[in-house]
Amino acid sequence: MYGIAKTSLVLSALLGAQAFAPSTTFNAVKVQQSIKTCSTTSGTSLYSEAESTESIVSPFDNDGSAPEAGEIFELTWDNVEKVLDGMRPYLIQDGGNVSIAEIDGPIVRLQLEGACGTCPSSTQTMKMGLERGLREKIPEIQEVIQAMPEGPDLDQEQVEVILDGVRPFLKVAGGTIICESITGEGSMQPSVNLKMEGTSASLNSVKLEISQRLQRHFMLAGLQVEFL
Repeated sequence: MYGIAKTSLVLSALLGAQAFAPSTTFNAVKVQQSIKTCSTTSGTSLYSEAESTESIVSPFDNDGSAPEAGEIFELTWDNVEKVLDGMRPYLIQDGGNVSIAEIDGPIVRLQLEGACGTCPSSTQTMKMGLERGLREKIPEIQEVIQAMPEGPDLDQEQVEVILDGVRPFLKVAGGTIICESITGEGSMQPSVNLKMEGTSASLNSVKLEISQRLQRHFMLAGLQVEFL
């Protein structure tokens, strides 16, 4: 899947092109882009490049649902929604979406949903796509940050729930895994320390899968998974 990387590139391309072309002529711009695909379990190679030419319809055309080129808005909930509405189609087509979690003074907190929320490129989507688009239309915004949905408490019992889901595969592959310790609970960078043994201990793909499962389960932005 190259969904989120593609989304960020398309949003960035649209925002850059808009600065040089009025909305009346921007409606049928052809965009040449180099897409870096994301790694997936189905075997798509990481960082393979493909050239594609797409007909991009600007999300900023003045059709009543998105702001006109050059138009500036005050920082309100409705105006943030209006600007996001122009960028949502590019998230939705890749299986994701975005919603406003909170507006605290000049700070806007957004929650990425669906495939966008768990993709490794979510930070790039947030900063290079959504934050840039919002700040161009609403200069009062100082920062856009990602809100993480609340997950279960980080404890041994919940870690075991995830490990129990991968142990059958590890057993077939001749390996085992245990949780040695959990450190930094309640801090900005908690850590789950795991110990793998057997032939599967050398498989980085297995370690990556376990790490991603733990991060999706606990939904902690700073969670580190260490293999001892």
